[in-house]
Amino acid sequence: MIVPAYLPYYVLTGAVGTIAALLFGLRSALRNAGWTTYDRTVTVDAAAITVIGWFLLAIALASADAYRGTADRIPTIQYGILVPVLIGGLLIWRSPRVARIIDAVPQHWLIGVQLYRALGVIFLMLYAAGKLPGLFAWPAGLGDVLVGVLSPVVAIAYWRGPRENADLVSAWNLFGLADLVVAVTTGFLTSPSAFQLFAFDLPNELISEFPLVLIPVFLVPLSVLLHLASLTKLRRGALRDNDHREIARAQA
Repeated sequence: MIVPAYLPYYVLTGAVGTIAALLFGLRSALRNAGWTTYDRTVTVDAAAITVIGWFLLAIALASADAYRGTADRIPTIQYGILVPVLIGGLLIWRSPRVARIIDAVPQHWLIGVQLYRALGVIFLMLYAAGKLPGLFAWPAGLGDVLVGVLSPVVAIAYWRGPRENADLVSAWNLFGLADLVVAVTTGFLTSPSAFQLFAFDLPNELISEFPLVLIPVFLVPLSVLLHLASLTKLRRGALRDNDHREIARAQA
């Protein structure tokens, strides 16, 4: 399938802008949290090397057609999705350094930065151009746009009232994760592979080709990890509040 001329610019610019926002926000958050200059520099540099290196590797693999789906073989795109999620999830769960970073980054920033999810409108644009099947484009596009548009709304609500809006943050995160699960599932079921079940008249070929494949193998895992970080921070905050209440009761 012919890739629209505007698509590489759209995807690459969106991804680079997202990376820049993440690193700038991280640096600002660590400075506001009172980290020393040395700790800030080491942490931001390590984050930059990790995220930019991951992005460049994704570009290299995508350009080499490592994820391109064909009707007669098992797909490979799942490795590009699951490996970063498993590694990042393990670090969120077990790494003291990552735990310290999550504590330092404001919850409203973890939420608001996912405004980039509105870039998912590209799926609807490609559907309108006859490039993507509706079974994938509608849920993936509408879900991403809704998550992205709601992200600053939820972020502001939490910033104004953390305790009152904690459930709202949980609901937004769970909805965002569900949207990603639906998008990945419909992507698998409509793409050329041994597991394709739908959209044989218009297979979802673009999603496994450069540059659109960068969305599932880079932006999707990134979004999952941001959701996990937000939920982890929310849970730790709730545990600390419970501990404070228990101490207050014991002292009363």
